[in-house]
Amino acid sequence: MMLTHLFLYSLVGIALFFISIDIGGKETIMLDHIAGFVIHQLRPFALTAIMLIMAFGAFYPYISGNYKNSISEKIFSAFKVLGFILAILYLTGWAPAWAMTPDMLPFLFEKLALSVGLLIPVGAVALTFLLGFGFLEFVAVFMERLMRPLFRTPGGSAIDAVASFVGSYSIGLLITDRVYRQGKYSLREAMIVATGFSTVSATFMIIVAKTMNLMGAWNFFFWSTFLITFLTTTITAYIPPISRLDNRAENPLPESGKDRSRLAHAKDLAITQYRANPGLLISLWRNFKDGLKMSSVVAPSILAIGFTGLILSKYTPLFDWIGVVLKPALLMTGLEGASEHSGAIASGLAEMFLPAILLNEADLSIRYIAAVTSIGSVLFLSGSVPCILATKIPVKFWQILVIWFIRTVLCLIFASIAFRIGVGAGWLG
Repeated sequence: MMLTHLFLYSLVGIALFFISIDIGGKETIMLDHIAGFVIHQLRPFALTAIMLIMAFGAFYPYISGNYKNSISEKIFSAFKVLGFILAILYLTGWAPAWAMTPDMLPFLFEKLALSVGLLIPVGAVALTFLLGFGFLEFVAVFMERLMRPLFRTPGGSAIDAVASFVGSYSIGLLITDRVYRQGKYSLREAMIVATGFSTVSATFMIIVAKTMNLMGAWNFFFWSTFLITFLTTTITAYIPPISRLDNRAENPLPESGKDRSRLAHAKDLAITQYRANPGLLISLWRNFKDGLKMSSVVAPSILAIGFTGLILSKYTPLFDWIGVVLKPALLMTGLEGASEHSGAIASGLAEMFLPAILLNEADLSIRYIAAVTSIGSVLFLSGSVPCILATKIPVKFWQILVIWFIRTVLCLIFASIAFRIGVGAGWLG
């Protein structure tokens, strides 16, 4: 009975995230249909909910005093307040005319802040079935033999790595930080996991795909991004600055399961996780609350940083200057006109959604490589970077910038190859 429940819960998670269904002429995954129904059919409720969520995110750091923790916390707390104010200005129509053009506040609020703010809690509930009942542990066992030779991390880090990628960067980094503080990761191993797998969740990937009009090729987009992210991490694990970090762990993770079949070991781990789960309803409620908390941080930040980024993109050459260093890589892709969009792609360093905002009407090739790169590069200043800096992992900011550049270049090249494969096979187009 236990294995039957485990199997059924896993099927539910797979169905919600990876099976496209046509409803009302719109073909997308069920998770997207659910969020879309709330946004379009229950709009008054959706607007009320998102404003309450954003208000909590904007004011809680000041009520709790958390904004005092660091300079970065003060900066991002101010951005969340700005995001909440921008939402009010948009909904009341009080924003200046230049900010109400279709590609500014209307786009940022309707396509990103509102969608993200409501999709994250829905996605958090759905992730219960993928992460809470043993499916993750079962799959992770069969990845163990890949982890050490490919990523230079212990076999047990497979669970951490997959949780970071499938779950969310914030949850993944909490796990990584905890394992590192327990002495089970070396500095190098912690950095590989933190900068290589702590990308946005599958839920966020849906938002990127929707914004870039790639939902018609969702499965190809998801799995190609997944593979490119892992492939990029394989390379960065073997080159500086990560390769030069200390690789001594005080209490290294044991390589388990070598004295028995992997299937038996995977089954035991899955059953152990299933037994440790407090129950479906409790898990759903906990994940829903976690989703609301994450949404309260992300929604106003996206609106504020996205708005700031669009202003900088429209009225200053800042991202064009940063993008100069990416032009050689874009020329190497061999895609026509790719180098012209170097500034927009470079904007992903500030916020991973900015390339999607700036390039959502570009050619398919540009949309695809920009979408993959914005996710596969992992590091962005409005989310993952502050989270990494908040951990006990002694990483330097310049190291993060170097890793971002290397990952971005590699992702652009690999994405251009995947694009040609996808078009040639009829999976993309």
